[in-house]
Amino acid sequence: MKDDIKIILFDLGGVLVTWNGVEGLRDFSEGKMTLEESRLFWLNSEWVREFERGRCNAPEFVKGVLSELDFPVSEDRVLEAFLDWDRGPMPGAVELLADLRSRYKLACLSNNEEIHWNRLKSEYSVDRLFDKCYLSHEIGMIKPDPDIYEYVVDDLGINPSGVLFFDDNPECVDAARESGMRAFVTRGVTEVRRQLEEFGMLPLPGD
Repeated sequence: MKDDIKIILFDLGGVLVTWNGVEGLRDFSEGKMTLEESRLFWLNSEWVREFERGRCNAPEFVKGVLSELDFPVSEDRVLEAFLDWDRGPMPGAVELLADLRSRYKLACLSNNEEIHWNRLKSEYSVDRLFDKCYLSHEIGMIKPDPDIYEYVVDDLGINPSGVLFFDDNPECVDAARESGMRAFVTRGVTEVRRQLEEFGMLPLPGD
């Protein structure tokens, strides 16, 4: 099975990168929103989708989100917190990718916006960890919409069954499977490693 994999495709936040937006939004709600409701909001909010497709700026995004939620918090406070929610690669993520890249082609597919992506590049050189990077704000498409998976497969020029995809949102994994990819829900580096071990892709020869 591992011999059929041509590329390993990763979501970033919640899989390889520490992102505290779900918890942060839940905390801003002051008990009005559960963690799962917060996760679903980030996945389905029209303002989040617009922002992560590159169609509005950060202040417009924050104003729009607060209009959807009606939380008792200022726009400035939310914007300040938002900028700090992306904390960079999780422990062990860089080392895992470096090991895998010696044998496999790697790519990332992330619902991300310009501010956090630029920080991940400038402070952590995340873009250099992959052979290809697919960012929603750059390509104007967003998970779990089907067109983003079709775009990735077409751009890679391979059969979707040759893609092994890891994401922390079940909805995104389901959509990837519908596109023909082999996809799994993984939250954090440990779960990614475990899944790769089950595929026989870890440990690498010589480890």
